[in-house]
Amino acid sequence: MAKRIAFSVAALLLCLQGALAQTRPDSLVMTCAQVNGLVKAQGAVVIGTGQYIFERYVADTRFCPTFDTTKPAWLRTRDKAQCFVGYTCIPVEDYLLN
Repeated sequence: MAKRIAFSVAALLLCLQGALAQTRPDSLVMTCAQVNGLVKAQGAVVIGTGQYIFERYVADTRFCPTFDTTKPAWLRTRDKAQCFVGYTCIPVEDYLLN
């Protein structure tokens, strides 16, 4: 019985290790076209611009929570200092105040 439990725990830890090791796309090593294409293809994606700097970008408002709208977003990429990648979601109230 103890061997079964140990095996189950080991299998679970191996599965979790793969999930924890996944990395997010990094705009600094991708071209503008690659980042833009990724957002369009996935609809919503978290993209990093440094080790601890990341944001969620969306293709359009369908990928935002209810009562949120979109705000245009630009990122630094390998080939451009400012690349339009899509949008970020913001509350409608914040959009109306700006």
